[in-house]
Amino acid sequence: MPAETPNQIRIEREEGPTKGRYLVRLNGAEAEMTYTRAGEALVIIDHTAVPGAMRGMSVGQGMVRRAVEDARAENRRIVPLCPFAKAQITRHPEWQDVLNR
Repeated sequence: MPAETPNQIRIEREEGPTKGRYLVRLNGAEAEMTYTRAGEALVIIDHTAVPGAMRGMSVGQGMVRRAVEDARAENRRIVPLCPFAKAQITRHPEWQDVLNR
C-alpha cells in the first residue's frame, strides 16, 4: 500500500511470507529499505539504499517512518540492524515504542 512522505514522495511496500521492502521510485531511480520477518510480531530492518539523485529529499527517513507506522498498526516490533534505520530511530524518540528491547 503506498503512502506519501511530507514532501509527497510515494512509498510503496512489498511483502512476501518472510521478507519485504519499502521502495520509492522517482525519475527512473529506486530507493529501498529491506526487512525480514521473524515470526508474526518481529521485523528486522536489514538494509537501506538511497541513490544520490534522491539524497536530501528525506526518502530514507520517510521509509523508516513508514516502517514504524506499519509496525504500530500491525502490532509488530522492530529490530533495526541497518545502521541508517537504527540512527533514524535513535534520533526520533517518538518512534522508539516499536523497538524490540
